Amino acid sequence: MYSIILCGGSGTRLWPLSRKNFPKQFLRLYSYNSLLQETFLRMRKIMPKENIFFITNKDNFYNVFNQIKEVEKDFNRERILIEPASLNTAPAIAYATKYLAENAKIDPGTPVLILPSDHYIGNEEKFLEIVKRAMTEVGDNIGTIGVTPLKPETGFGYIRKGEKEGDYFHVLEFKEKPDLKTAEKYVESDEYVWNSGMYIFNPRAFARELKEHSPEIFSLFTLNMDEFLEKFLNMPSISIDYAISEKSKNVIVFEGEFGWNDIGSFDSLAELLKEKNPRHLGIDSENIFVHSTDEKKLVATIGVDDLIIIENNDSILIQKKGRSEDVRKIVNHLKENKYKELDDNLIVYRPWGKYEILIDEKNHKVKKITVYPEAKLSLQSHMHRAEHWVVIKGTAKVVNGDKEVFLYENESTFIPALTRHRLENPGKTDLEIIEVQTGSYLEEDDIQRYDDVYKRD
Repeated sequence: MYSIILCGGSGTRLWPLSRKNFPKQFLRLYSYNSLLQETFLRMRKIMPKENIFFITNKDNFYNVFNQIKEVEKDFNRERILIEPASLNTAPAIAYATKYLAENAKIDPGTPVLILPSDHYIGNEEKFLEIVKRAMTEVGDNIGTIGVTPLKPETGFGYIRKGEKEGDYFHVLEFKEKPDLKTAEKYVESDEYVWNSGMYIFNPRAFARELKEHSPEIFSLFTLNMDEFLEKFLNMPSISIDYAISEKSKNVIVFEGEFGWNDIGSFDSLAELLKEKNPRHLGIDSENIFVHSTDEKKLVATIGVDDLIIIENNDSILIQKKGRSEDVRKIVNHLKENKYKELDDNLIVYRPWGKYEILIDEKNHKVKKITVYPEAKLSLQSHMHRAEHWVVIKGTAKVVNGDKEVFLYENESTFIPALTRHRLENPGKTDLEIIEVQTGSYLEEDDIQRYDDVYKRD
């Protein structure tokens, strides 16, 4: 068995935590691991790591690579497929399935599990039991995993069950997110399950369904890989539900209840975590959910009820419970007015590591820079700023003009403007430095690269 983890999304429904350049799947919301890492580690329990593949976009490639490498040291980056463009789930799944069939050379009848990278699974043992059973029994059908609804929910799609055969039901129809009255009818009828967005099929069945229901994608699917990728943009931007499953007569659903949550809103997150932030002090306040990226920060409320408070390092969201869908209005405003807080926050992730902005003034800026083991920044220079580097953890290999030196904890160097320089971590643990920038212009576009292992402009 194989799995493909979809991790190319760039949604901002969880703004200010989720940003365009660091979306939900990379967040640590309920454990030390990110949602992506939790998904990978879950799959590792039922299949070899070599059988787990990822598909994402160019912008998120190094987010995926760095996070998986944190939990799987000898991870092979070739198992991350990069979409030529983000065109929804059907083209992404077509690419990944084609890759497994033609490049990984898997048997056409081998079951493949397609799953999102950003969901919560409360009962992992029960979930994996259902997955293993589904992958054994799916045959040449298109299988999906449906979640037994615990209450009327308007934030999820639904699947209507038909005749039961063995451990699965034949699917009669897919339903869009309903209003509350309709959701209540669905739950009362016991004929519906929540659509989890997880699919199981083999490459042979997938190709058959593409040919019948999505000829635009199938016509490219039959090309050789180079031509397929070259013409990738010609495919429609469409979900797998619309492209195949809502049309096919060969869809079956395996039902289960395993503490599933797609964490699609802060109301969902509040329901999932339930426990209040231990650093929340509430005076005459009831039904308050607080989530802070800084566990040391105290949040105090007085005389307020039914609120969700999300504190990030550069933004705070305060919303009435039940109004999470309206976060998109804020996101739209940020987008229209080009707020920088929509894309990056004060912690910015790069292929080599990350940096956090500690002070940002007109003529000086202070960053804490973390460089991952054996990673290095580009060889570069700046027109308008000088930089002071102080090592606070690890060992730094530094190119400073025509000199190459090693710096250890509490040692420093000064890099004048226009000087070519490079920072590298030759060690096996994270390197951390404090960088103090001074000059007349301190924005990130003041950079001239001469050599870069990540092939950035």
